[in-house]
Amino acid sequence: MENKYINRYNTFCKSLKNLEKSRYADPKKDFVLEGTVLNFNLTFDIAWKVMKDILVKQMEVLDFATGSPRETLQQAFVNRIIDSDQWMQMLRVRNQLAHDYDGSLAMEKFEDIVKIYYPLFERLKNRIAGYYENYHE
Repeated sequence: MENKYINRYNTFCKSLKNLEKSRYADPKKDFVLEGTVLNFNLTFDIAWKVMKDILVKQMEVLDFATGSPRETLQQAFVNRIIDSDQWMQMLRVRNQLAHDYDGSLAMEKFEDIVKIYYPLFERLKNRIAGYYENYHE
């Protein structure tokens, strides 16, 4: 279980590094918008699972629906893993992007992803790094 725990965190860090590339990219260029949405979705999905790992394994919080991103975000907020209600906004955007078949919502949300959500992911990474100090790749 420990390997899965650290591997998920490492995947989050790598995914965040990939998403960082979008901060300096032109969304009108080939594959930038699609790549940004894919990296955003992956980073979000890994992020809430990392939060769940910390809640369950480190903080021993067990009284929430561990399969639910919404419940995990709420518990993470209560337990000060995250400090912004914008995570709930991010969850809504992630869910909406799953049904964005023509890319119009992706174009509309590109700025939010790179200017609002990316910094939230960065803040999470910095905030939780201490939980992983004793683990090595």
